Amino acid sequence: MAQFHTLKIKSVEKVTEHAVAISFEIPDSLKANFAFNAGQYITLKTTINGEDIRRDYSICASKNSGDLTVAVKSVDGGTFSVYANTELKVGDTIEVAEPNGRFVFEPNEAKTRTVAAFAAGSGITPILGIAKTLLEEEPFSNFILVYGNKSSKDTMFFTDLVEMQAKYGNRFHVHFIYSQSREEGALLGRIEKSTVNLMVKNKYQGVNIESFYLCGPEAMIHTVKDTLVENGIKEKAIFFELFTAPVVAENENSVEDLSGNTKIKVLVDDEEFEFEMSKEQSILEATLKQDIDAPYSCQGGICSSCIARLTEGEAKMRQNNILTDNEVAEGLVLTCQAHPTSATIVVDYDDV
Repeated sequence: MAQFHTLKIKSVEKVTEHAVAISFEIPDSLKANFAFNAGQYITLKTTINGEDIRRDYSICASKNSGDLTVAVKSVDGGTFSVYANTELKVGDTIEVAEPNGRFVFEPNEAKTRTVAAFAAGSGITPILGIAKTLLEEEPFSNFILVYGNKSSKDTMFFTDLVEMQAKYGNRFHVHFIYSQSREEGALLGRIEKSTVNLMVKNKYQGVNIESFYLCGPEAMIHTVKDTLVENGIKEKAIFFELFTAPVVAENENSVEDLSGNTKIKVLVDDEEFEFEMSKEQSILEATLKQDIDAPYSCQGGICSSCIARLTEGEAKMRQNNILTDNEVAEGLVLTCQAHPTSATIVVDYDDV
């Protein structure tokens, strides 16, 4: 289970009018704890107006850069995002969990390959780390990026991406697409089926693209993924990460028969807790109400912070966009989405 550590903020830099990049100082004693794979995220924890707030942010630095940097885009009504953009400053400290996440890219300096990515808005953050890592660690590989925003001024890391184009030349191809601005060298519109077809059937026809990384709104991800599959790309070559929880239609993925209670045992940090919970509660919700320090962050089923293993009993998840069928068969669940369906259940957060 990822542990939290108090880190000092090294820098806060504006990347758009409404977004900042935050870098942290990592003491030598914690460098091993904060080693990460490109594409992973960290969870930030603080108290705002008396409320415990946790948020996940993807690391946008390359794997071996020595930096730990995330970007936070201010969202209307967003508790932490507004705080980060208006209050956080150099020298402040904040609780940071060790890197986590399964949306990862593993570099191999012996490889020569082409990797492509489709990103929209703040979905660029893990993609930027992946692109930098490939370009730095694989000297003969290429990266293609299709990046959608409203305009260039709303584009996070626009300057960085332009500088990377100049630095890496034909190894790094960026296609900006803007929905609200006509700009030289950029496409007009959104990332949709026609955009994907333009890339794979026209601009990069005949190019063997080994893998695709997708990050952004759910609708965009499904559109890109479906279109790639229609073009003969194997699903195992497509990796994606959602930045917002999927909208589940009423009665879709509903958990049947939530009446009654369940006797539950929770194992976390080598401690055991036993209590009774309503089946209407998720396992995570009931656990937190017992003041048990179980790992969690988004509580929407889009990160992997709350994964645990069922060693006894059964549960059903309302939705699952992370775990594979084999992992579910092995007993892993997203506890923020899982409701017990048996009379007793044992949940182990340590065995993941």
